Amino acid sequence: MNLEKDKYIIVEIIPTALTPEKGDIIQISALKCKGLKLINRFDYRLEEKHIYIKDFLDIISYDKEAFVYKETTKEILEEFSKWSENLPILLLNNQYTKNFLKDCPNHLEEIEPYLGMEYDDNIIEKLIEKNNIEPTNYIVDILYESIIKTI
Repeated sequence: MNLEKDKYIIVEIIPTALTPEKGDIIQISALKCKGLKLINRFDYRLEEKHIYIKDFLDIISYDKEAFVYKETTKEILEEFSKWSENLPILLLNNQYTKNFLKDCPNHLEEIEPYLGMEYDDNIIEKLIEKNNIEPTNYIVDILYESIIKTI
């Protein structure tokens, strides 16, 4: 994929477990890009009444008004599927994102090669330092800024 001209999506998922059989998606943030230009944003969360672990509520305690809220993971994924237009999706090679997007018809591709890095648990901190990026709660924004600075 040519990130300087193609349309694609960068995605970040926050789940309650490593697999959909054991948990829910509590947040999806995604950016739709054409080349290096941001053209649209997707920020959805699970309704807080369906999140039973306080630590997860703390993780998503920021910018509450910036999100669309849904009752189920299924509803979030249905909205994401419509929004994503079958565009290729760039994602972190963590243990859970591919699991939750396994039924997504879009082409899924790891983002790390475009960042010139391999995945590890500290990749976000490394990207912030390497690219001199201001820390933010939105990992997807850090990935996007890192792509711009890397390409």
